[in-house]
Amino acid sequence: MYIETETTPNPATLKFLPQRQVMPQGTRDFANPEDAEASPLAQALFDTGEVTGVFFGSDFVSVTKDPSAQWTELKPQVVAVLLDHFVSEAPLFHGASAAGIAVPPEETLVVEESADDADIVDQIKELLETRIRPAVAGDGGDIAYRGFKGGIVYLAMQGACDGCPSSTATLKHGIEGLLKHYVPEVVEVRAS
Repeated sequence: MYIETETTPNPATLKFLPQRQVMPQGTRDFANPEDAEASPLAQALFDTGEVTGVFFGSDFVSVTKDPSAQWTELKPQVVAVLLDHFVSEAPLFHGASAAGIAVPPEETLVVEESADDADIVDQIKELLETRIRPAVAGDGGDIAYRGFKGGIVYLAMQGACDGCPSSTATLKHGIEGLLKHYVPEVVEVRAS
């Protein structure tokens, strides 16, 4: 088995591609070792002592390193953990199922939405799903919808995109511009 790696716009994060499906649907972000208790693979990556974030995409795993760690030393450790996991065909989550582990974005809204905005919200979600999320996944991350109120769209960056030096530019110039163009009711995009 061969695991390919790709750099991401975030220098602290590498994208690892095991040439097989990682998540059958959705994504999962582990921001700390406590979150990782749900997954033997995420737990093993945090156990290296130099990992500060793990993100599972459909066909990749993004790993964020501690600022003091060097990729030249950590990368072989991460590849070894991934190889052990995928070659042994171990379950990705305890209980052998991802069901109930990933929280759908709609369940973690940060603002109370108005029923009058339902059509606008549908347009925003469709653009996120068809145009924005695929591009963000290419960089080793994801973006989750967190609400719409008063012309403001609330989004959460995940994986390589969370904490990336260019994430503010991505939100403000890329995503905000696209949403404003297609959905005139959008006046601003904010990270949540």
